[in-house]
Amino acid sequence: MSSTQHRFDVAIVGCGLVGLAAALALAQQGLRIALIGPAEKSSEQDWDSRIYALNPGNQAWLDALRVWGEVDILRCAPVYDMRIFGAETAAAALHFSAYQARLGQLAWIVENRELLRVLRLGCRMQSNLQTFPVQAHALGVSDAQATLTLADGKTIGAALIVGADGANSWVRQQACIATQERDYHQTAVVANFQCSAAHLDTAYQWFRDDGVLALLPLPGQRVSMVWSAHQETAQTLQQISADALCEKVAQAAQGKLGTLELITPPAAFPLRLRQAASMTAPRVALIGDAAHVIHPLAGQGMNLGLQDAHDLAQVIAAREAFRDCGDARVLARYARARAEDVLLMRTVTDGLQRLFGTDDPIAQKLRKEGMACLDKLPFLKSALIRHAAGQ
Repeated sequence: MSSTQHRFDVAIVGCGLVGLAAALALAQQGLRIALIGPAEKSSEQDWDSRIYALNPGNQAWLDALRVWGEVDILRCAPVYDMRIFGAETAAAALHFSAYQARLGQLAWIVENRELLRVLRLGCRMQSNLQTFPVQAHALGVSDAQATLTLADGKTIGAALIVGADGANSWVRQQACIATQERDYHQTAVVANFQCSAAHLDTAYQWFRDDGVLALLPLPGQRVSMVWSAHQETAQTLQQISADALCEKVAQAAQGKLGTLELITPPAAFPLRLRQAASMTAPRVALIGDAAHVIHPLAGQGMNLGLQDAHDLAQVIAAREAFRDCGDARVLARYARARAEDVLLMRTVTDGLQRLFGTDDPIAQKLRKEGMACLDKLPFLKSALIRHAAGQ
């Protein structure tokens, strides 16, 4: 081994939420952790346009990692109810209730930058976690270890490399892991609004002919919008004036939240389905968007990534003493642990997108009757809620 090589148990490439959570969880096990990559930039606006609906399971995990208690209560909001509407009526076709499902809340709505802040704070408290704020340049794998060469010339040796570097993962490419992809020909347009009517800690979602509109509660009388729209509608939403956007969103929301005032300008993200052929390779594990990107209509993308980090940390903690973190048997256990959950969420979100993204009259009738039927089955609704809640 080179005398200039830095040696770690696990090297994590990617400093977003999922990478930080994995680094913190593994460092708290006493492992030597390297966190590699430039820090993700936080929004400079009053409110971050990137908002996540954190499910109770992941909220409980962040609490166990001792960072949830540091979240500013003025920067997050609970979701106690969710009301889903079809395009045909102003009455809710589906109603999900935390009370009926015997949960404290369905989700917590939290800003990206607030979660980044508390996770970075937790990571800074770990003396066995070292950060390298540069890009990785080369990856080599041998039977004994994996080696990363960084852009500044440093060399890092580790038993395991974790790719947490997003949808266009460099680690995934270096490990020669193929992906399956499908373009949804949709764009997610996000923005935040002040509303004249109280949201009552309720998340709203409309399945419309031009896409899926979601309004998520923020603290006070504010909401975060995610409009997964067809290309023409998405372009319109980005190009019209602030007043026109507020009017268009309020109208699409059927006046449920009164008049709207724009807080943050709209931002847009193209939507694709992307799935890695494998979540592991020799001495490599993928987590988060590096492993899978799903449609945002169920709001479960970040939850799926955090669950990857959680399960990887659990599998590593439970390994036999004679196995290192990158042992092939350990990685096989991680892949098995994630297979069912990832497949189910990908199938559900992709299936819903296909069902609600078509103008076929038979599909329209099927989805209308299906939503009405589901709303009359409280036990099934509760089961769905508890699975989405990570329980």
